[in-house]
Amino acid sequence: MTTPSAHPPADHAARAHSFNAAAAQYAANRPSYPPALFDAIEELSGRPLAGSRIADIGAGTGIATARLHERGADVIAVEPGEGMAAEFRRGLPGVPLVRGNGNALPLADHCLDLLTCAQAWHWTDPARSVPEALRVLRPGGALALWWNAEALDVPWTAEAAERTRRQFGLNVSAEKRNVDARAADPSGRLAFTRRTIRWSRRVPLDTHLANIASHSVFLTHGEERGAAFLAEEREHLRAAFPDGIVEETYDVILLLARTPSTA
Repeated sequence: MTTPSAHPPADHAARAHSFNAAAAQYAANRPSYPPALFDAIEELSGRPLAGSRIADIGAGTGIATARLHERGADVIAVEPGEGMAAEFRRGLPGVPLVRGNGNALPLADHCLDLLTCAQAWHWTDPARSVPEALRVLRPGGALALWWNAEALDVPWTAEAAERTRRQFGLNVSAEKRNVDARAADPSGRLAFTRRTIRWSRRVPLDTHLANIASHSVFLTHGEERGAAFLAEEREHLRAAFPDGIVEETYDVILLLARTPSTA
């Protein structure tokens, strides 16, 4: 099980803030999410996204926020990082954004139908973020958390993940995959349903390398060390994908919990 306390506080904070310097790279190269994810959110929450009042916390550059907006949600983004917020505003100028984080939401009590958090709940402190979620959600609302985790049953992906683990001491995909209901809410106040959705995308090798280079484990280990690793990784992947197109396969790990229908 992975929780925020699994990392030394200084390391955890450095990783959480590292994305601001790489926001444009993040926006250009990170994967989005499949339509089936949002279908599952509607199914498990018992409400359509269209017309729902949603806050997307830890919104980053707006990858998930954009998908929610496209589905007709009345969505507001909450993002703490200056660099990520600036990139968000460039890409989604018509979507409201406020500065803040999941531990202290700048939102009114019981104002939301749905609170979403893509790729970012593990940067919060559940002792604070869970009560905040319950405060801002309306009765019968829902908290939806999700992560894109690389599919480790795909041989080339597992080999790449092992190379990363040997170099940096961390399996990034396993870290995401292991964020379960107990890690998301150690207090047990929320009853999460877990859903796994597999999907894939085909991207040029350069996009794939820029994607993995935008992860915090690379951003916090120094440019020279990261560049050397990525140069070696390029050679491994050229052998696996001689046409220069990499098929990335993901499992979206979705955790969704509904609040009681009465206050």
